[in-house]
Amino acid sequence: MLRLRPVLVLSTALLALVACSPDKKESSEDKAPAVTLPDGGQLVKESAQAMREIKTTQFLIDAGGEIAGLSLRRAEGTLTKEGKAKGTAQLEQSGAPVELEFVIVGDKIHLKGPTGGFQALPLTLAASVYDPSAILDPERGIAKVLGTATGATTKAKEQVDGKDAWRVAATSTGPDLKGLIPGITGSVPAELWIAEADKRLLKSTFTLPGGTVTVTFKAFDAPVTISAP
Repeated sequence: MLRLRPVLVLSTALLALVACSPDKKESSEDKAPAVTLPDGGQLVKESAQAMREIKTTQFLIDAGGEIAGLSLRRAEGTLTKEGKAKGTAQLEQSGAPVELEFVIVGDKIHLKGPTGGFQALPLTLAASVYDPSAILDPERGIAKVLGTATGATTKAKEQVDGKDAWRVAATSTGPDLKGLIPGITGSVPAELWIAEADKRLLKSTFTLPGGTVTVTFKAFDAPVTISAP
């Protein structure tokens, strides 16, 4: 029995070495460091300023669910800061979707339905239903939505269309949103994806009774030519 003691001592020493092996230390060091989240209020403030300086952009508005008071279902196209716009929109009329092409130049909106050609109408007639010319207006559009958002809190770092972005939760209101999403009232929970590099807004989602509206932007400041049809 006495002769077994050196073996037991050696075994105990080997077990201790294994428990303190470099592999375990390396696995601890390999863990990714926690991401430090920037202040949400500051991010939203910087994003509002960045969006005020945008000259052109491509946009997509997509409404999901059944949202009372909102006839717009989907719209996409190209905008300029001066208020020119062109693209397509889907509106709900009498329970049925209607596809339209639109071109906005000056104080006229040119609309083309499923049949026939373009018809020119005063832009003021479209404002209560859908007026994309307001989106890049600093006093009516997305810059105002960002500038008046409250309770901004950064939630995570994520990617949007291959770009690093901060996801920020905030609250907006119907009056502040009317240039972007007409017909909305009350407080509206929002999530904002703000580009880490230049603070431009890449994506936003607004939660409304009955559904959500998602707005995305891309191709900032690309050359654009928009003229009346």
